Amino acid sequence: MHFLDQAKIFIKSGWGGPGAVSFRREKYEEYGGPDGGNGGKGGDIIFEAVQGLNTLIDFRYTQHFKAQRGTPGMGKNRYGAGGKDLVIKVPVGTQILSDPKPIEGSEDEDGIPDYEEQEVLADFTEVGQRITFLRGGDGGRGNMSYKTSTNRAPRQHGTGWPGQEMWVWLRLKLLADVGLVGMPNAGKSTLINQVTNTKAKVGAYAFTTTKPQLGVVLHKQREFVLADIPGLIAGAAEGVGIGDRFLGHIERCRVLLHLIDATGDDPIEAFHIVQDELSAYGEGLDEKPQIVALNKGDLLGPELMEDIADQLREEGVEDVFIISAGTGEGVEALLDAILPIVGQALDDAKPESDAHEEGESPWSPL
Repeated sequence: MHFLDQAKIFIKSGWGGPGAVSFRREKYEEYGGPDGGNGGKGGDIIFEAVQGLNTLIDFRYTQHFKAQRGTPGMGKNRYGAGGKDLVIKVPVGTQILSDPKPIEGSEDEDGIPDYEEQEVLADFTEVGQRITFLRGGDGGRGNMSYKTSTNRAPRQHGTGWPGQEMWVWLRLKLLADVGLVGMPNAGKSTLINQVTNTKAKVGAYAFTTTKPQLGVVLHKQREFVLADIPGLIAGAAEGVGIGDRFLGHIERCRVLLHLIDATGDDPIEAFHIVQDELSAYGEGLDEKPQIVALNKGDLLGPELMEDIADQLREEGVEDVFIISAGTGEGVEALLDAILPIVGQALDDAKPESDAHEEGESPWSPL
């Protein structure tokens, strides 16, 4: 399945149906009076977060969504049926944002304007969360409702109120317990393959991972979700290498696992680059609990690995885990350190999981 975390779509709620112009005609009753009913209400646009989705790829191929129009009113005071609501299903973690408009008079030398900041209109964080986003138009009045003491046979009617329409952006921010960050080629994909059933692409070159990956870790009879995002480079928080989009996927993680390539040119500098990007991005990423792991311990001797770990400790890192994602060495201790941090949140969610019917598993983003 292809991963897509942003999409622009057009949504439009249904028009209200027109009211009817009708007059009652019965035997021996020549002037029965008006009996045209009102039109039906237009359908609403509703967004719903559902289980089992973790990409917005469907919105690449279907970008226009229109709810049904209300049906017209009829004679004998019969009201038209309401238009069918249109329910748009999205993954948990999806945000709906406004479509930014260009700021008038802000054009640069090339005529390219600045744009307004996007506004978050809705945020879906739970399965089953449902929001009526655009309300359908009310139905038009039938001629029966226009009858007065002076106008006994009205012929006017309402045509129905228009629905609402707008362009919006959908942005997906993955929900995971642990976010895996690091420079390109730090071994993040190898690690997620080691501790989960994920089959992420692995290669001996930078930027092997080009899209976020999710995996479920089962360790000591506990489960947590691990998210691997593509490698970060200097300037990622400002959008270099679309790093700002990647960082958005770990905003909701409970803990960050910072993986460092011990065989790199300067592991200490690599550590600071990632820390600077987390701080520059904001949204509290630099304040999240963080575990630092020094990877590829199988390629360097224990003395060299410990020397690099000591340098990281001098930079203020309290605990440094020395691991090899390829061989699995040190991974057990690393997972032991992660469990207490996510454990409390998992315990808090346990009653909700127990409330599921027998045979029905709790929600997972996979």
